[in-house]
Amino acid sequence: MTTRAGDAIATLDDSVRLTAGTVEILDRRVFPERVEWVSAHSAEEVADAIRDMVTQSSGPFYAAHAGLTLTAHQVAGLPLDAARERMRQAGVALGEARPTNAHPREAVDRVLTAIAPATSTAELVEAAVSAGEAGLRHYADLSDALARATVALLPDGARIMTHCWMDAYLFAIVRAADQAGRGYDWVVTETRPYLQGARLTAHSLRELGQRVTLITDGMGAAALSPGSTIGRIDALVTAADRVSLDGAVINKVGTLGLAIAASTFEVPYYALVQEPDASAQSAADIVVEQRRTDDVLETLGVRTASPLVSEAWYPAFDVTPARFVTRIVTSRGDFAPERIRDYFAPAQGGRA
Repeated sequence: MTTRAGDAIATLDDSVRLTAGTVEILDRRVFPERVEWVSAHSAEEVADAIRDMVTQSSGPFYAAHAGLTLTAHQVAGLPLDAARERMRQAGVALGEARPTNAHPREAVDRVLTAIAPATSTAELVEAAVSAGEAGLRHYADLSDALARATVALLPDGARIMTHCWMDAYLFAIVRAADQAGRGYDWVVTETRPYLQGARLTAHSLRELGQRVTLITDGMGAAALSPGSTIGRIDALVTAADRVSLDGAVINKVGTLGLAIAASTFEVPYYALVQEPDASAQSAADIVVEQRRTDDVLETLGVRTASPLVSEAWYPAFDVTPARFVTRIVTSRGDFAPERIRDYFAPAQGGRA
């Protein structure tokens, strides 16, 4: 689905395409300077693209579904047991591509569960393709519900700070705000080391006709502080890669510092996730991915650190304790962090 704000179109809302025998993934590492597509001809190549940051945020969810659908078409001529084993192998590759981002595993679980009852290869292929299509529709529906709940917390004219790249959530928020007759100003962090905020978030918001002010990562606390010359920030709003059942938010590294500053300066922090991770009782149950240190010594492939420096540290995510989070916004409404378990309560409608 193409996101529109008025007549504007967001390029990154159509970033994974499945064609005959190929998954095409828009390379976000070079966007918007160049619009290039990475071609993957197997689930393993899709997993490599996810691991190599060709796509991030919601992108791995779309890519994993495309990789599984591609694999289903590729096994159409195999005996059932061989087809099922190949689907399992594809699922392992995709599910392990990014340890903290759970989206590929969600796609894998959905599709592998759907093909389990198949009694023929033809049934397996049909079940896999149908499950993939259903998964994408379900994700879009949950994103829209989450966006409506988010807009309900943000008055017309609010100035919103965001960090990193919310992808589908961002597009859904812009749609929901348009439908509610609301408009926002955005303050966007550059997001080292891949500069997703500067390249993806800010660019997409401008494509959608939004007002955007870009800041460096080190300016966040200053922007949130009272009397900042940027003007009052009304809310800090980020996606969450994962939320544990104790209300901790795992998101792009740098979120923790912004949340602490927001709490100190009494700016609400809203963390967005379709649903909390029912398997994670606490943040300790979630693996925080450690990525290559060269990404700290370089920016977009260009060495920025002194040649004398060889040691660096790059956790891709950080953990924000519940006490620094105002509300966790989900597809079932918004919750106090300490009540996020209520998401799973029967007929729960949020506002816990």
